[in-house]
Amino acid sequence: MFFLTGHYKYNIPEYLNIAYIVDEVLKIVNEIKGGTVHPIYFLMGEEPYYIDKLTEYIENNILTEEEKGFNQSVLYGKDVTIEDVVSSARRYPMMADKQVVIVKEAQELVRTIDKLEKYAENPQPTTVLVFAYKYKTLDKRKKITKILNKAGVVFESKKLYENQVGDWIKRVLSGKKYTIEPKATAMLVEFLGNDLGRISKEIDKLTIILPKGSTITPKAIEENIGISKDYNVFELRKAIGERNQLKAYKIADHFSQNPKDNPLVMTTGLVFGFFSQLLQYHGLKDKTPANAAKVLKVNPYFMKDYDIALRNFPMRKVSAIVATLRDIDVKSKGVGANATPQADLLKEMLVKIFN
Repeated sequence: MFFLTGHYKYNIPEYLNIAYIVDEVLKIVNEIKGGTVHPIYFLMGEEPYYIDKLTEYIENNILTEEEKGFNQSVLYGKDVTIEDVVSSARRYPMMADKQVVIVKEAQELVRTIDKLEKYAENPQPTTVLVFAYKYKTLDKRKKITKILNKAGVVFESKKLYENQVGDWIKRVLSGKKYTIEPKATAMLVEFLGNDLGRISKEIDKLTIILPKGSTITPKAIEENIGISKDYNVFELRKAIGERNQLKAYKIADHFSQNPKDNPLVMTTGLVFGFFSQLLQYHGLKDKTPANAAKVLKVNPYFMKDYDIALRNFPMRKVSAIVATLRDIDVKSKGVGANATPQADLLKEMLVKIFN
């Protein structure tokens, strides 16, 4: 996969994405702190979190508060044309060395973005032009991308896979002088998915409440974020893997009473993912913990849960459960089930898993 930054191209292995993206963000920020400011910043990609963070940093740190009044403007892609953007960028600053022009929602200009080529070939040296081009990327083969890359900084913010988010959480918390227990990380990921913006807000909440140097525990997550440490999909999967029917039905009953906090589609999806990984685990020749964790893309801390489930569910049974979960998932979406209540579908899922 390629990330384009400044005048360089990098081939980055998938497993380095998290560290690489964070390091590239820090590189851009540190350049600006050191006085190296490029005339164009094109911030693009499926993950809006870092696009927003970099845009916010540039918005707050290039100009002084006194300079911003005359020399900083924020445009919105849905309200302007490329010609409007270029016209703003070509203006000269007033009583300042630079002006900053920020184009938010720049993805709205996707159909005419090629018109930026002429300006990018000869950008105004006293202007810092920023594009927050979210949820989309430019075609790296196109002329406009190559010109922008030569003129300034093109940064791509890739969406993290859910199995990468745990490492991201640990990295962010480490930078804030906190640590987090694996189960607490799993709770955040399973509740918030790979939405870095939402996760970041919850992390900020925790770091305000808990003293620096603390270890974030499942109890802290429950008390401060509202995710139950005992009644969540992580605990349901663990109970199923242990064949602890009483605990599994107890959690399912809690889910049925709180359907908004525990949507069936998410529950079946995560249980399906667990058994899909278990099926893959059965097929591994090398079942050493390090190799299995790498192949299954799970934290090695949780491999003991997979080992228990492996013993409790033979490969043939796992295959049957995967098929059952596909059927439950279809029913949960209202297909061919006459809107079966969530409680009944959860019970049906558990009955078929444990039988």
